[in-house]
Amino acid sequence: MVDRNADGLRAVLVDDDPGARDALRFALERIPQVRVIADFGDGHDAVRGIRELRPDLVFLGIALPGMDGIAVVERVGPDRMPPVIFVMAWDRHAVRTFELHAIDYVLKPFEDSRIVDAVSRARRAITCEREADIAARLRAVLATLARPGSGHEDGDHSPYLRRFSVRDGDGFRFLPVTEVDWIEAERNYVRLNAGTTSFLVRGNLSRVLDELDPRRFARIHRSVAVNLDRVLAVEPGPGGDGTAVLRDGRRLRVSRTHRRRLLQALS
Repeated sequence: MVDRNADGLRAVLVDDDPGARDALRFALERIPQVRVIADFGDGHDAVRGIRELRPDLVFLGIALPGMDGIAVVERVGPDRMPPVIFVMAWDRHAVRTFELHAIDYVLKPFEDSRIVDAVSRARRAITCEREADIAARLRAVLATLARPGSGHEDGDHSPYLRRFSVRDGDGFRFLPVTEVDWIEAERNYVRLNAGTTSFLVRGNLSRVLDELDPRRFARIHRSVAVNLDRVLAVEPGPGGDGTAVLRDGRRLRVSRTHRRRLLQALS
């Protein structure tokens, strides 16, 4: 059984929309025995925060910039992830999935009564279910949402990020990391270059690379990293610098500091 203290449920909110987080916080403030201890706007911060704070309950958005909510569960691990109430827009398939396996879900725009019901259901699950049972629910969500070619097939237990959640017009799309050619830092964002398109996601290059398989991506400059599968050749340059020639003909500068590591990674 899961043991909780008398202070009630310690909740963490994760959603890229500050307004949604404020709405959740406002609704939860009126529910006895629930205390919001932190909120996060992206998946990377959420993973770190959940690991450090170890909350009792997480309201987790599905469409997050950079790392979506399902990837957050994967990175924290179903066995270490607290009970989750998923936060999402209407999607018939997704809603059916969460009806079957998740503790609960709430849809945007929120209804206070629905949030109260979700918390009540979560409290019952926390009180009555073993931690192993809650973990099994989350594993079932991951398995049900698996798609051929998405990196979520049975037997794929890679600890590395397998797709980015990127804004596409008014919505989001999921971009497999295998489709990204190269990545460049832009202030508080990184730009994912994929073919003739590119997408901005919040974060810094070092943090993004920490989430990616080093056998697939390598930094070639302080502000640039490249998908190793896209590198056709590395040409020498002055002062120990070099140039990475990609398969589409693009040429990217390789700094002296990273040239040897790039050659080693390619070999």
